[in-house]
Amino acid sequence: MSRLIESFLEMMTAERGASGNTIAAYKKDLDDLSDFITRKYPHTSIEKADTGVLKAYMSYVADIGLAASTTARRLSSLRQFFQFLYSEKERSDDPSTPLDSPKKEKALPKFLSEEEVEALLSEAYRDSSPKGIRLRAILEILYASGTRVTELIKLKEFAFQKEITPNGKDVFYYLIVRGKGNKERIVPLNEPAVKALQEYMGYRNSFIKGNEDSPWLFPSRSGSGHLTRQQLGILLKQLAIKSGIDPEKVSPHVLRHSFASHLLNRGIDLRVLQELLGHSDISTTQIYTHIADGKLKDLVNEKHPLAEKEEIT
Repeated sequence: MSRLIESFLEMMTAERGASGNTIAAYKKDLDDLSDFITRKYPHTSIEKADTGVLKAYMSYVADIGLAASTTARRLSSLRQFFQFLYSEKERSDDPSTPLDSPKKEKALPKFLSEEEVEALLSEAYRDSSPKGIRLRAILEILYASGTRVTELIKLKEFAFQKEITPNGKDVFYYLIVRGKGNKERIVPLNEPAVKALQEYMGYRNSFIKGNEDSPWLFPSRSGSGHLTRQQLGILLKQLAIKSGIDPEKVSPHVLRHSFASHLLNRGIDLRVLQELLGHSDISTTQIYTHIADGKLKDLVNEKHPLAEKEEIT
């Protein structure tokens, strides 16, 4: 690794707070560019590459059939690197400026069918061990609320709340979720999620190290003190295998997408779904409408004043 690449990565860590995964991605992308230049242009180096060399590299990346998202990330990596060289006066120009950005296809969310979610839940309820009870509670919460995995694992113990309605007869259970931008939102829970979570609370202390206290709703003996994304991902894939479902199809985020897709398919208002998901922009929520096109068409044909006279197509 060249001295300037190392300096760039140090800057991204110290000044911009880039995560370890981001730094690893930058290093991989810049190492790939450096290897390409060494093979094709042995008389130059990555620091001295001109626009022609960078265009040749981007053509090479396109030719080997990488995903548009990967191609876009590699372009972003080299642009930020050469902007760094220019700002540090290591170069008098930025050769990446003329490069065109590849068109990135908007990925549609992956989701499970209602039958597949039911299969996961049924299998989870077969395990009556503390870990099984914890997993079924997590599964019920993910599917009942659509919380992000980072939101779920960082739920505090007090996040599980109940409120008695003014008539004193009904009880409303919900989670206080802290999402992106440190914004809090109230997420209602359905009856199965409430029951699963209440049962889990009786076993929660078994996941805490020794006699220590833990602020987390889902504590763990991990370094963070709470269940990690990686641990949860593994648990869900193991559950998928037991349920006869391809484990590659199952992840916490897929369950979030499934929650949104199934609700929309059953006619929930898009603005309500936006609030439940914690999206700041309605356009982010609208990506789910692709799966509901058939259902929405049926609703229009059923509810529109002219539906009885002529079916809308």
